[in-house]
Amino acid sequence: MAEIKTIGILTSGGDAPGMNAAIRSVTRAAIFNDLKVKGIYRGYRGLIDDEIVEFKTQNVSNIIQQGGTILKTARCAEFMTVEGRQLAYDILRRHQIDALVVIGGDGSLTGARVFANEFNFPIIGLPGTIDNDLYGTDSTIGYDTALNTIMDCVDKIRDTATSHERLFFIEVMGRNAGFLALNGAIASGAEAAIIPEISTEVDQLAELIQNGFRKSKNSSIVLVAESPITGGAMGMAERVKKEFPRYDVRVTILGHLQRGGSPTAHDRILASRMGAAAIDALMEDQRNVMIGIKNDDIVYVPFSKAIKNDKPINRELLNTLRRLSI
Repeated sequence: MAEIKTIGILTSGGDAPGMNAAIRSVTRAAIFNDLKVKGIYRGYRGLIDDEIVEFKTQNVSNIIQQGGTILKTARCAEFMTVEGRQLAYDILRRHQIDALVVIGGDGSLTGARVFANEFNFPIIGLPGTIDNDLYGTDSTIGYDTALNTIMDCVDKIRDTATSHERLFFIEVMGRNAGFLALNGAIASGAEAAIIPEISTEVDQLAELIQNGFRKSKNSSIVLVAESPITGGAMGMAERVKKEFPRYDVRVTILGHLQRGGSPTAHDRILASRMGAAAIDALMEDQRNVMIGIKNDDIVYVPFSKAIKNDKPINRELLNTLRRLSI
């Protein structure tokens, strides 16, 4: 491998609390190792548009507590084309950038993998997504903060649900993964979670009703992952109105609220550790790997595994939720 002297950093896909902590960590760990750092604004879009500036340690001062990403993020259809990626590579070479650190979710790392393979270019990925759906890591950057946001929202909704004796379906993010819905339900004392992982196995709503989930309660809260597989909270509510009209149903969709806010201590520490580990990986001649955390240890996960493998839900958590919702 050619010696790495300059690295580029970009954030891509949906923003997640803790991305700024990761940017800070990557920048300062790189400078500590005598590397130059260049920030790439607006993800792959900014790479193609040449929105690149040199970062010094002061560029990342006072950002660890901020949500969102100071580097911004944007969609880029052009990067999905061979011509677009060639242009991106030419711009990287023009700026003498020898390696990239990409912070983002499944789609972002998929783009990184394709680019890395096409141009034999060193890229390290950091898992930045509130969905926690990347294989090979126990937690992703932003997941813990989003979970705490959901818990806080459900606590507030519980007040009005109890006052009016209603059944609330609360929709949370997680198009293909139920981690936020399941763990959010446990953390907030909800009665159930409707998640995509088991929607093809059982009729979760029918099971919920059959188990008499309101026998001892005058109100109920059910968290629903936004996935088209589950039908979302609106789909669940429509079914209840048709099949179980005796219930007074309401829907709350939390939406992008879940992505915002100052990151928790857990996400700040996780992002800081992963950012420093990304530079360690490059110094060790690693490439095309995602930095993960397993049993509180840093691990290197090949892009092929992180992207292609589905992250399994912990079935024991489902059993815990069922036992505690009586």
